[in-house]
Amino acid sequence: MTARQVLFSVVIAAIVMFALPAFFDVLNLTTFAAYALLALSLGFVWGYGGILCFGQTAFYGLGAYVYALTAINTGEAWSGFFLAIIIPALFAAILGAMMFYGRLSDVYLAVVTLVVSLILFRFMNHTAGEQWVIGEARLGGFNGIPGFPTLHIPGDPEAYIYDENLYYFTFVVLVLCYLLTRWLLGSPFGRILVGLRENEQRIELLGYDVRARKTAAFAFGGALAGLAGCLYANAAEIITPELFGLGLAAEIIIWVIVGGAGTLIGPMIGAALLGYLKFVLGLRAVKEIFGRENPLEATLVFGIILILFILFLPRGMVPSIRDWLGRPRAGRSGGRGGPGRSSRRRRTHAERARPDA
Repeated sequence: MTARQVLFSVVIAAIVMFALPAFFDVLNLTTFAAYALLALSLGFVWGYGGILCFGQTAFYGLGAYVYALTAINTGEAWSGFFLAIIIPALFAAILGAMMFYGRLSDVYLAVVTLVVSLILFRFMNHTAGEQWVIGEARLGGFNGIPGFPTLHIPGDPEAYIYDENLYYFTFVVLVLCYLLTRWLLGSPFGRILVGLRENEQRIELLGYDVRARKTAAFAFGGALAGLAGCLYANAAEIITPELFGLGLAAEIIIWVIVGGAGTLIGPMIGAALLGYLKFVLGLRAVKEIFGRENPLEATLVFGIILILFILFLPRGMVPSIRDWLGRPRAGRSGGRGGPGRSSRRRRTHAERARPDA
């Protein structure tokens, strides 16, 4: 990224960050920002690395639990904050190394990651007994872990970061992670990663260690997901095994497809919009309109949205809007061989390797 692109991104993000609290509740905005970071992690791994991970919730939930357990046992929130990034990254690196060096195909890779999430979900649901204790923290089973220390201003444990301050902190972290990911994609590592997505065999024949780079990308995605789980834990102030659940795992895939795989901003927008839609569908006023037999369940609505996007907008929302805005208007085609004809040419391999927003 150039300095001009970074400045433009920061200015737009600052405008959005300060404008949103005027229209939405800050607690919901904090949750949506955590969802956006989670979607960014899968958007990077799947959209640019070509690694379809159905188990991104494993790292998301692990980050939340690592933060809560560390904060309870140490009384220090910031140690839990950094461990919530490091532990999921290490777990993703170990899991990724076993899968990629084991040369699993894409289908089996997706199945393995989903099974890992379901194992963690099943295990955490059965830790309600008193024997399931780590230090001073009880795992709580399906009831989860409530009442853990939340983030505070460094050096002042009594000055908690909550409400609007937590929203601003989460949004800033989201923007920094977005800029870091774009920088990484613009680096030689990122360009090789995109090349892997396009033609893995060709990259391997060029002498690059394909498996090591895919493992590193998978670990980076795990770190982002773990950070998202930590931020969600601070917003909700309670964590449950549902963070590992199949429902959320499916929602993340839908966020990325709706927003647009192959972009970074697309999955983030998809997560925020669908997260807000899920919140609206869960409002009591909406439930009262349809009575007890409410047909507008979030799962059903998300399924319909997914089908519609696959049929009519298979590339997702952001790429489709970008193509529509870049389409030459009538009367401006410039005739045969003019600008209109050149603008409709197919993108070259070099252009496809360029990181999109």
